[in-house]
Amino acid sequence: MTLHRALLSVSDKTGLAAFAAGLIEAGAELIASGGTAAALRAAGLPVRTIEDLTGFPEILGGRVKTLHPAIHAGLLARDTEADRRDLAERGWAPIDLVAVNLYPFAATVARPDATLADAVENIDIGGVALLRAAAKNFARVTVLCDPADYDRALAAIRQDRLSLELRRELAAKAFAHTAAYDAAIRDYLAPRPTTDEPPARLQLDLVRIQALRYGENPHQVAALYATDPAAGPLGGRQLQGKELSYNNLLDLDAAWRAAASFDEPTVVIVKHLTPCGIASAASLAEAFPAALASDPVSAFGGVIAANRPFDGATAEALGSLFVEAIAAPAFNVEALAQLARRANCRLLEMGRPAPTGLKPGPGSQVLSWEMRSVRGGLLVQSSDPGDQAEWQVVTRRAPDERELIALRFAWRACQHVKSNAIVLAQGTATVGIGGGLSSRVDAVKLAVTKAGERAQGAALASDAFFPFPDGVEEAGRAGVTAVVQPGGSVRDAEVIAAADRLGLAMCFTGVRHFRH
Repeated sequence: MTLHRALLSVSDKTGLAAFAAGLIEAGAELIASGGTAAALRAAGLPVRTIEDLTGFPEILGGRVKTLHPAIHAGLLARDTEADRRDLAERGWAPIDLVAVNLYPFAATVARPDATLADAVENIDIGGVALLRAAAKNFARVTVLCDPADYDRALAAIRQDRLSLELRRELAAKAFAHTAAYDAAIRDYLAPRPTTDEPPARLQLDLVRIQALRYGENPHQVAALYATDPAAGPLGGRQLQGKELSYNNLLDLDAAWRAAASFDEPTVVIVKHLTPCGIASAASLAEAFPAALASDPVSAFGGVIAANRPFDGATAEALGSLFVEAIAAPAFNVEALAQLARRANCRLLEMGRPAPTGLKPGPGSQVLSWEMRSVRGGLLVQSSDPGDQAEWQVVTRRAPDERELIALRFAWRACQHVKSNAIVLAQGTATVGIGGGLSSRVDAVKLAVTKAGERAQGAALASDAFFPFPDGVEEAGRAGVTAVVQPGGSVRDAEVIAAADRLGLAMCFTGVRHFRH
């Protein structure tokens, strides 16, 4: 396909001069808007301005420059005798290639000092019209909206392989670009919600950032998408190890959410999407052995998350434990040196812990919602931030200071365990976890079995109320001395009576923490 005329109008001038030189080499005449033309002339390249072509100057301070029939007829003309005649009668010519990127609207409104006037002046009109016109006519016109595609397009031009398939692909990318751009403008201008109600319309613009080897099982196809094309896995940066798998990503997400919810240095070990050990201490190196001791058998082949930079002492504390992946805000030099010996262990540098939930990216609706796919749609909810509810002591005996410390830790930990969730804790470490079971009393039995002798004097947290006294009775027989739960069962009085009979202290929180 021969190029006769190319139109360039770019805000981001990355790679512009080299690309334009390649177009000239291929025989194209360059047409450019004011700022782009100036950049090309500064690079010593011949170029005509839009005004040269249209005979009409830029007006309204640059708001109108490419919106002219000579431009859009040149873009929209089909390769037919009738369209060529229409152009020739007016002294116009076809335009074969368009390279346009738009005013930086998203970057502008992201600035803390950006005003409404700044935002409005960065709403691109002519550029969007150019992209849409060129993309509509992909049968003849090549459209480029991303400097990353310049080399690819030039290579195809030089090899005379600028195929219909490639032009169609680039056109689809241009339409996606303008759709995301318009969505960002809509979201900025739309009235701010006055309640926490989910939005009436939810529009996502997600980009595939990683094709995964497979999904949960080898026969399933999978990929990772994000709002930001430059984002790393889970918003972090992988420093070491094989590519993260679908299951690695799910486990790391669960582990990181849990670790980031604690204030003190905390280590979380996750296996099959549920924690098997959580501990807080004065340092990560002290927290890790306590987390591992919660369930050392299940920890084998799990993932680890920490809410402090991973250091050499913590890396050494791992000992011979097989670990699939580790997520932490950072890894110091000593930790990296030790972990390098575990060549297959993936390391994910997450940066500073922050609230979870889908984050906004360029061209995306600003979201703070968690989403899960269901047949035919999405379930959307706000993140569970934990709670600061006032606890109510409902038994004759109140928890002592030691029990209260363990209760508060267990209550925060159980938020991250699959329902039905039961967590036993001693101090600030879990000693037994039962979750993901359909019966709460069975979850208690699993937790106390995991704890063994460490159930003696332990505190227990339940993510929802006890529907019957049997769960509290199982805990009391195992040696648990204090319980925290939301309350709210029609049999609360029976459950409290059982706790009093066994000498347990019990608190109600009034807040449930299901995690399905």
